[in-house]
Formats: sequence, structure tokens, C-alpha cells
Amino acid sequence: MRRPAAACTSPAMARSITTIGFDADDTLWHNESIFRLTQEQFHSMLADYADPGHVGDKLLAAERRNIGLYGFGVKGFTLSMIETAIEVTGGKVPASTIKEILEAGRAMLSHPVETLPGVHDTLEAVAPDYSLILITKGDLFDQERKLAQSGLGDYFDGVEIVSDKTADVYARIFGQTEGGPDAAMMVGNSLKSDVIPAIEAGSWGVHVPHDLTWDLEHAEPPEGQERFRQIATIERLPGLLERL
Repeated sequence: MRRPAAACTSPAMARSITTIGFDADDTLWHNESIFRLTQEQFHSMLADYADPGHVGDKLLAAERRNIGLYGFGVKGFTLSMIETAIEVTGGKVPASTIKEILEAGRAMLSHPVETLPGVHDTLEAVAPDYSLILITKGDLFDQERKLAQSGLGDYFDGVEIVSDKTADVYARIFGQTEGGPDAAMMVGNSLKSDVIPAIEAGSWGVHVPHDLTWDLEHAEPPEGQERFRQIATIERLPGLLERL
């Protein structure tokens, strides 16, 4: 992690925003595409028992049930796939298929990290004038691995890997920064996890849409909220900050 920036007298630091939180998965690097590819493999594994639509519905229902127990991330997804395989096959899923599911989960946990376009340049542009915090949810080991492989760690003054993203979580994290939640901004691809709860905590919420969004992360834009903004790509962030 880079050391806290020295006091800055630039116009950016004179503004009300002092801290920017960034989501990780599908904001800084690709993630959902890996889940989609694995899910397609999973459909193929169970093709003799059910059609892909039925398997997908059962898997999503299992994920929804299990989030409170397993949390977010690859490990919970893998366990949900195993549970779904047992359900769809009426308990007759072969051990070889369970092994194949576990191998798919391990492959996800070692998948190379690919940053999204413009991420390095954007962080380089804003890091001198703002305190940057990575705020992500999911498996601790996997998120730490992805951050290390991304080469982005030196841009951040802090890293928070949380079990879920709620208004209370953002209030706690931003409450420890200069100016508190009122002087903070959260940037991410999920309206449900990155934008809406950050606004509820009193911060700015900036939505950067991604082509792929997990079904359980869908939410309606908080239109009418004074602190809600949407930008087409993360590369638009410096320009947005200049206009606020």
C-alpha cells in the first residue's frame, strides 16, 4: 500500500470530497465473466438431468439461501453448485461430477486477474489528491490474491474486505477518514452494494455500469438522490470530480 499522501493544496483537495472508495470485482478487474463461464460448465455437467434454465434457477435459489451462511465469493458459489447438483439429480449425482465441480471452483480461485480498461490511468490520476480505499466483499484469501496480482495495491491507503456492504459498513469505514462519510465517495458497478448503501451512509455513490451483473446485485437507480452519479466508464471519474 502506498503511504498517505502529503498535504495537498490543489483545487481537488479544497473540495468537500477527501476520500474515494473503490469496489474491486467488475469495477477494477473482471470477475462476473469467470462465474458465467463456470456456470456454463456446470450446466454441461448436469445436461443429462435438466435443461440449463432449470439448473440456473436452482443454482440462483441456492446462492440466495446460502449467502447468509457462506458469504460472497467462489467458495460459497462452489458449495451452492454442489447443493444444486444433489437437488437436480435427486441425490444421484456421481462422485465424479462432485469432483468436477470442486475442480472448477479451484480453477476460479487461481484464475489470472485482468484489470478493466482505464483503471490504472484513473487511479494514477486521482491518487495524488484523494485518499483511496479499496472496499470489497468476498473471500478474504481470494480478494487478497486478486489485489496482489492486479498490481493496483500501491494506489490504496487502505483495504477493507467485508462480509457485506451496508450503510453501517460504509459509515464505519468512512467514519475513520478525514471529513467522515459526508466527504467520501464510493465508486462501483453494483447499485445494490456500492451505490445505494453508500448514499444511505451520507456519502456520494457513483455507478460505473458493467456489461455483466449478478442477478442478486440488481437494483433500481436511486434517481432523485442528490449524491447519486453515473458515469459510462471509470475513465470519466476525474472529470466528474472536477465538476463536483
